[in-house]
Amino acid sequence: MTRVHELTRRDARRIAVRAQLLTAERATDLFEMVRHLELLQADTTGVVAPSADLVAWTRLGSQYRLGDLDKAFAAGTLVELQGMLRPAADLALFRAEMAVWPGPGKLRDWEEEQRDWVAANGECRRDILDRLHDDGPLPARALADTTVVPWQSSGWNNDRNVRMLVNLMVHRGEVAMAGLDGRERLWDLAERVYPDDPAVPLAEALRIRDDRRLRSLGIARARGFEYPVAPDEFDLPAVGETAVIEGVRGRWRIDPAYLDQPFSGRAALLSPLDRLVFDRQRMADLFEFDYQLEMYKPAAKRQWGYWALPILYGDRLVGKLDATADRDAGVLRVDAVHEDGEWSATMRTAVDREIDDLARWLHLGLSRPAA
Repeated sequence: MTRVHELTRRDARRIAVRAQLLTAERATDLFEMVRHLELLQADTTGVVAPSADLVAWTRLGSQYRLGDLDKAFAAGTLVELQGMLRPAADLALFRAEMAVWPGPGKLRDWEEEQRDWVAANGECRRDILDRLHDDGPLPARALADTTVVPWQSSGWNNDRNVRMLVNLMVHRGEVAMAGLDGRERLWDLAERVYPDDPAVPLAEALRIRDDRRLRSLGIARARGFEYPVAPDEFDLPAVGETAVIEGVRGRWRIDPAYLDQPFSGRAALLSPLDRLVFDRQRMADLFEFDYQLEMYKPAAKRQWGYWALPILYGDRLVGKLDATADRDAGVLRVDAVHEDGEWSATMRTAVDREIDDLARWLHLGLSRPAA
């Protein structure tokens, strides 16, 4: 009979924190960190710093310098795929899936709809490929909209035909992000961006990706959250080992390599898009932490701030930092530190030190609210 590991919430939290390289022993190598984490979300929101840079700093500390990820991308060590920075060598794990887009076997309704929409706009797709071949890299706004069937959605992506078509061409392995012009993505033919490594066969590639995903997360529901650009992000029914968590319903999958390991935590300021907290249900189950990204809420309805950073201390999420990098004024402006529960003097000192380090890393002074 397969063993089922019985975990406390603290056990589960420590597995998750250790897997995400957030213990006291910091990572030391940027590429190995990205390889272990598997991906960094390439969101350019710069309220404090772009999310990928903030994730790297949180793991590596001051040895990581702003722009190091950009340099790795420019050198071809990292590539962007579906909004995620990944090691370029990992593209071999996605090529077979691209070749059978929108998917092998029986398609779901939305996959059929996407397939049919791309087929209906085949002439526009060929126009985009021809233009990129001749003039790429180019921003999406430079590509003519010759679609004959417009993209239909609930409203967010209506009238963004070229943007949606380019996105699906990324999934097909035809187009890739080649760089940035300010905050605007530049697109080119994938063959000129991606390494020319042979594809790993689909079944093997999916297994390897699932193994790496669980190694990066440490613990996840066998069937749970769907990442917006990687629908199988937390669908891990066949890897790792089974676990149950005291006080939490359902069964989980864990990487047993993280079991019975010593744990030494630290304070860390997390991007709202950090994988430790991105799956909000997992976050609530394991950390019992109340948090939402409030940038889309009216200011009057925000509890913690526009881009509040979750605060990790040891194996607990203990608060939120509301801060803004005001580069014109040359300061990191701290509007509030929201403390969940009772903080000890030691906790407060550790978090203050992280805030100080964040300001130094950003090459900004520090402006705190008056006592």
